Amino acid sequence: MNAIPTNTLIFAVVLIVAVGAIVAWVVMQQRTQRLRQRFGPEYTRAVDEFGGQTKAESELAKREQRVARLNITALAPADAARFSQAWNALQSRFIDNPKGVVTEADHLVRDLMVKRGYPMGDFERRAADISVDHPGVVTAYRAAQDIAVRDERGAADTEELRKAVVHYRTLFEELLDVKPASTAHTSAGSVPVHS
Repeated sequence: MNAIPTNTLIFAVVLIVAVGAIVAWVVMQQRTQRLRQRFGPEYTRAVDEFGGQTKAESELAKREQRVARLNITALAPADAARFSQAWNALQSRFIDNPKGVVTEADHLVRDLMVKRGYPMGDFERRAADISVDHPGVVTAYRAAQDIAVRDERGAADTEELRKAVVHYRTLFEELLDVKPASTAHTSAGSVPVHS
């Protein structure tokens, strides 16, 4: 039995370690790219908030896992119609009561989130949950919340309140996801109703 020369053994170990490092680097780059694409501006915000890419990516991955365990559902058409009517009524009251409408908009968005299956933790938890499936509007949600908090202190003017309602509407419209009409239970000879 011939012994493997020490130089060959060292080279083989170095090669295996180098290949392992390259594979790990590629996997991390793919994870980073996937998270950047999924979360958009929220990715950059998380990096700033958590003080680095590794911590931010860990937090974003935890968000994905948490939201994956939730039972987020689309709305039934009747629920969507009811929420839409409530939003339209809310907007029509803005001229008479801008401060009250911002509070109503916040509550209506929360009600919609609950109906869809999102838990109602503190604001940061709600925003984090929303960022998983709706990263494009979580910035609007944060902006609306900031204005609502300033309004509670009496520090928001009417233009800011208008912007808050616009931001809430952006999130509201994104969350107003309706279940497609099911044809699985349509009996032969019956005509499905389309809205």
